[in-house]
Amino acid sequence: MRDKIHPKYEKTRITCACGAVYEVGSTKKNIKVEICSKCHPFFTGVQKILDTGGRVERFKKRYGLE
Repeated sequence: MRDKIHPKYEKTRITCACGAVYEVGSTKKNIKVEICSKCHPFFTGVQKILDTGGRVERFKKRYGLE
């Protein structure tokens, strides 16, 4: 590898919105994420359905599904 062209690789902390904290190696410092393996539905097996503003009800009403 050539000298002085690669970013510095160091330990950093990744913080999820759910409160989980991971320490990994990265070229960035203090990364904040919204979802991780502790809170993602694929890994937890629990699915959260968020219906903001009644979109599902409006869809059903519009297409006569109710």
